Amino acid sequence: MGELRTAIVVGAGIAGLASAVSLARAGWTVAVLERAEAFGEVGAGLAITRNGMAALDALDVGEAVRAAGWRTVSAGIQDPAGRWLVRMPDTAQVQATTTIWGVHRRRLHAALLRAAEDADGVELVTGAEVTDLRPGHPGGAAATVSWRGADGTGTREAGLVVAADGVRSVVRERLFPGIRARYSGSTSWRAVVADTDFDGRLVQVWGPGAEFGAVRISEQEIYWYGYFRHGQGAVFEDEAAAAGRRFAGYPSWARTLVAATAEDRLMRHDVHYLPDALSTYARGRVVMVGDAAHAMLPTSGQGASSALEDGICVGRLIGAPVAGGAHLADALAAFDRARRPRCRQLARISAVTARFGADLGDGWRQPVRNALLRLTPGAVLGRAGGSIVGWTAP
Repeated sequence: MGELRTAIVVGAGIAGLASAVSLARAGWTVAVLERAEAFGEVGAGLAITRNGMAALDALDVGEAVRAAGWRTVSAGIQDPAGRWLVRMPDTAQVQATTTIWGVHRRRLHAALLRAAEDADGVELVTGAEVTDLRPGHPGGAAATVSWRGADGTGTREAGLVVAADGVRSVVRERLFPGIRARYSGSTSWRAVVADTDFDGRLVQVWGPGAEFGAVRISEQEIYWYGYFRHGQGAVFEDEAAAAGRRFAGYPSWARTLVAATAEDRLMRHDVHYLPDALSTYARGRVVMVGDAAHAMLPTSGQGASSALEDGICVGRLIGAPVAGGAHLADALAAFDRARRPRCRQLARISAVTARFGADLGDGWRQPVRNALLRLTPGAVLGRAGGSIVGWTAP
């Protein structure tokens, strides 16, 4: 069984590093293959919900992330005129489900990278573009991963391969060629700006075909995003000016954040997701995690937290049992039973939230939706999130 305790993680993003750390903690030897020439994360801010922090705590990274971020709560949802559609009450019961930690994506990634560097048995390889994969078979042939880099090509066998290579996963293309990422119909501006005056709570604004949100990620910084329906591959000559025009009718605090954003601090990416769910998260000796397995719309804010959940579960549901003598096939099946229904639920919630939130068109739909939201107590909506954020690590 010794050969089974070697793993290759494809991708060094949030899901990949979390998986590598959890496998190393279970006594595995792990090689992480990253396509980029240097480790790092492109992005702005994000909000980690309580379930994501539970995963970070299980990885012993929680305190580092708390120190790098900002604890706050969700305040609710406004309309473009700044009127509250839903306002979360400041009660302990509601805050138990709406508490979030705003953090810069790069700082979260840096904390996970430090944990991987400090872990025994983790090898970190950059500039390694995976070109081929043979999944092997539990109890039979080992998995084989081939890659190319500046120093030539390489091939390595492993007892387990963790596919953490994102929404455009090469591994998924090999194993599930019919499941491909699709453009969501929306694109999103994101930025981090210097600010000490803005209310640090997460505030969202739902308008026709758009959503604007902002949350504090440090004492001196606010992260904001502007998510809106638009054709794929659009190019704006002046992105900052385009953002200002698109959200010109939004609340003054939103306009202020956009106006304070320099052109070189503003990024925009088309949003892709997996509309078709994988039939399994395990094939051969390969396990799928993060966006490679279940890239979802960002409208429920669970992308990073679900990736962290996946990562700790790779170690605790696969790594630890196999190290203790369990069969790999049984461990992979246990991971699939635990993770696939959970992630399907999160993806469905994201899709429904988008349909009635950011993706909802203009006309009669807006006042009808807004009226229904105003009739719904914030406490009810706040407590409804308990099934999501109440997750605990196995």
